[in-house]
Amino acid sequence: MAPDVNPPRGMRDFLPAEKAKREQLLSTIRDQYRARGFEEIETPVVEDAARLHSGLGGDNEKLAFGILKRGLDASDVARAAASDDLTSLTDLGLRFDLTVPLARFYATNRAKLPPVFKSIQIAPVWRAERPQKGRYRQFVQCDIDIIGEAGPLAEIELITATAATLTALGLHGCRIRINHRAILRHLIASWGVAAKDTERALITIDKEDKIGVDGVVAELTALDILPESTAEQARLDLGELADDGWGLAGEGAPAWLDQSAYAELLGIRDAVKAAAPDVPLIFSHNLVRGMGYYTGAIFEIQHPEFGYSLGGGGRYDGMIGRFLGSDVPAAGFSIGFERIVDLIPDPAPSGDEAVVLVHDKDVPPQRLISLQAELIAQGRRVRLEKRAKNVKALLARAAESGYGAFANVHADTASADELQLRPLA
Repeated sequence: MAPDVNPPRGMRDFLPAEKAKREQLLSTIRDQYRARGFEEIETPVVEDAARLHSGLGGDNEKLAFGILKRGLDASDVARAAASDDLTSLTDLGLRFDLTVPLARFYATNRAKLPPVFKSIQIAPVWRAERPQKGRYRQFVQCDIDIIGEAGPLAEIELITATAATLTALGLHGCRIRINHRAILRHLIASWGVAAKDTERALITIDKEDKIGVDGVVAELTALDILPESTAEQARLDLGELADDGWGLAGEGAPAWLDQSAYAELLGIRDAVKAAAPDVPLIFSHNLVRGMGYYTGAIFEIQHPEFGYSLGGGGRYDGMIGRFLGSDVPAAGFSIGFERIVDLIPDPAPSGDEAVVLVHDKDVPPQRLISLQAELIAQGRRVRLEKRAKNVKALLARAAESGYGAFANVHADTASADELQLRPLA
């Protein structure tokens, strides 16, 4: 039986053309963010296990990959199993997102950073997911965060920067849903849900896209969180609003609406509309965003053709204080890169700046390297390929890798000026 040579479940290899496309899109994302004053940082792929399991990562903490302590023996494992405390066997873990590492990074380096710090993080993260289409165990996140800005300017800048980036990537027709954690808390309280059950209720409401409104109400009732007397009202309240969600303020506002939080969202909407009128910002009172660390405005990217989120974020003012000892305002927005990369068409061949030199076997290696160097000095990308019996297949593979032209090199070819470049297409 042949050995299994596939990558681990939920992880992938990328062929050259796939890798080139990913890097091109990542370059576009970086350029858009840098143009708006964000600066890229890098953090370790591992963090202390206690930090990863500090209650800041919501359900994702359960999906963290742990790294066993060095020097463990069978008795250590047996004791941990007997006490049902396998986490005691680990002291480090792979990061499951980029926000918890950012909070630790800021706490470590605050003295070296400006009062308002705007960061970019583009890097892989790991979660012990059940692999399925669009959901992997290793995937790239593209985050921007603003730390130190308490006012709505942070949300406005995050939303407009993300919208501009989606447009630059060629992804049109997106809309951004927005809500506020205070509105969600007020909504749940209006049903008679106890304050101690708020987070558990939010976890259930966050499943609405999977189990529907009836499923949410049934689960909340079964958990003895939602009183039966308000179940029907909860079912009505969770329904989507008839329009874009705006225009609720005033005397006719629903009882569940937190007016102060809604006014904050209206301010964000007006500023975004003035700066970027093409960005549709929709108020969605049933938007939750599952991470437990959100404290204020939350937002999510949607596209009408796809039934899943393409990214999201929000304000998380309480997180950094857990590491620093004093609260620091913070907000962030993450693009779902793995989902977006599959939606964007493959780039067109790069043209004759990418050249394949098909050479006879009797051309001296030093001449090939010299010809390659001449073309590189002209700003081209050059690949050397020995002539094969099936040249057509060779050139087809080159075209798939983004090469746009080729030239034949013979034993008497002396310089790049003698090469006849021909298009691959």
